[in-house]
Amino acid sequence: MQVRLTATPVAEDLVGLAGRERELALLTKRAFDILTAAVLLVVLVPVLLVICLLVRLSSPGPVLFRQQRVGRDGRRFSFYKFRSMYYGSDESAHRAYYQQLVDGSARPVGRSFKLEDDPRVTPIGRVLRRYSLDEFPQLFNVLRGDMSLVGPRPPIAYEVDMYGSRELQRLAVRPGITGLWQVSGRSNLDFQAMIDLDLTYISEWSLTRDLQILLRTPWAVLSAHGAC
Repeated sequence: MQVRLTATPVAEDLVGLAGRERELALLTKRAFDILTAAVLLVVLVPVLLVICLLVRLSSPGPVLFRQQRVGRDGRRFSFYKFRSMYYGSDESAHRAYYQQLVDGSARPVGRSFKLEDDPRVTPIGRVLRRYSLDEFPQLFNVLRGDMSLVGPRPPIAYEVDMYGSRELQRLAVRPGITGLWQVSGRSNLDFQAMIDLDLTYISEWSLTRDLQILLRTPWAVLSAHGAC
């Protein structure tokens, strides 16, 4: 299933390249994604096994959380994370808060735009989320071609239902595990600031920009700045 997109100047000017130069750059990006994701999965095997054990012991339910997300050009795909919530948690609170983010009525809790003390999150889940450890299974999404290492975060279908034509522009590229929003403050930024950063990334994309974002990501993760 696909979400119908509206043609936009940003989408038409995607990555600011044309013809063979653009194709070569995107092929290089994809090759880099595959190689890096494969190497990371091998290197991280001990860490992944420990996280699997901790999630399994933390509460009943599967180790992996699977959810339908919306990717490039509105295509839906199965998105993977380590489970950080109690199994079977109701999503209505998140849906309501996201609507407030989109319409601009949400107010930050402290410095962050996120649900305060979300009761759905397990104790180990809070640690995993703080340091983005729950995101590691998305390396499989990268290998499958659903995602890239760098790009806008993939939204949930009901989030896309709230988008206007400007917000839909962020679906012009493969979503990423990390991105300009993630290294610029994450939840410390409001919804429109996130959209601005995503559209800036798309219109100014280059392989150099991707490398810069990847190099900034470890500090963003370790500092937990704006982590959900």
